[in-house]
Amino acid sequence: MTPRRPRAVLFDLDGTLIDTAPEFVAIAHALREEAQLSPIPDSVIRHSVSNGALGMVQAALGLTHDDIRIEHWRDRFLALYDAGLGQHSAPYPGLERLVRLLAQKGIAWGVVTNKLERFAAPLMERMAFSPPADVLITPDHVVTPKPDPEAVLLACSRLACDPRHAIFIGDHVRDIEAGNAAGCHTVAAAYGYLAQGESAAEWQADDTVDSSEALATLIEERIQ
Repeated sequence: MTPRRPRAVLFDLDGTLIDTAPEFVAIAHALREEAQLSPIPDSVIRHSVSNGALGMVQAALGLTHDDIRIEHWRDRFLALYDAGLGQHSAPYPGLERLVRLLAQKGIAWGVVTNKLERFAAPLMERMAFSPPADVLITPDHVVTPKPDPEAVLLACSRLACDPRHAIFIGDHVRDIEAGNAAGCHTVAAAYGYLAQGESAAEWQADDTVDSSEALATLIEERIQ
């Protein structure tokens, strides 16, 4: 159980701290144009963001995981993402103010993501949070990424924080599984990139919020 006033607050990246979906939607439309396919609804991509580049390519182009063309299109997807990294992304409302408040209260904050460091680090720099995150953990830093708790535990270790005194927030069931296994207080970000028909209420998080503003309010109440 997390005490009322935590010592650290950890966020997943895409769909929790930063709204990156507009970027991926633009790339998906570009890929479909290259493949001479008609446009698809933006929601198709938003619902697949948590499945990573391969999942978004499959959704964007209607490919199966064993299609011989999928590696080509995945490489093309990543090249386009790299070229325009962060141009259409933004922190969710209320979260820039929240991290400033955390710093004022002497509470560490950080990011634990399954996004590779080559993308996560420059994206965080471009978002220019003030103060910057105290820790950024990516799959490059661990043997087994989320839903394994290794990344969350590493973040807590680097912050010299007992996991029981940390809050971990994410928009995918693997985030909640990782946080719960690490011993953190978990918050499901139901405003993120859930699959069609998915319910964050079923993830067994300690709390569930429907907006980033509600998340900010929840954390602010805990740190007063």
